[in-house]
Amino acid sequence: MIAAPLRSACFSSLRSAMRPVPRALPRVNMVRTFRSSSITNRVKTLYTLEHEWIKYDDETNEGVLGITDHAQNSLGDVVYLELPSVSLEVTRGDQIGSIESVKAASDIYSPVSGIVAEVNEKLNDEMSLVNKSPMEEGALSHQV
Repeated sequence: MIAAPLRSACFSSLRSAMRPVPRALPRVNMVRTFRSSSITNRVKTLYTLEHEWIKYDDETNEGVLGITDHAQNSLGDVVYLELPSVSLEVTRGDQIGSIESVKAASDIYSPVSGIVAEVNEKLNDEMSLVNKSPMEEGALSHQV
């Protein structure tokens, strides 16, 4: 006796839940647009298979280079660093320095051809910058 009224109440509430609800707001067709800019990023970061990087500026043809975060993680704490000499003319792939750590030693190669304009003198006093900030403060040299 109780089941029949309960069943009809259940079905009537399901029917009302399935009815479409009229929308209060009018439907608007929206289109997402993207604009392309004529300004391109002139500074590019390029990586080598030997885990060196260079931030290269297309406009000035200058670059800053160093070792990647992966390389410094693999090496561990740097204990010796040989930087290239200023005014050294290098060809892509030339050895320009070396780095030693408690785990290993590795040569540093130039990813581009050019002339070493300056080296990061801060690394002579604080080699740990290579481990702390390899892409910024621990950059090795500036090439033109």
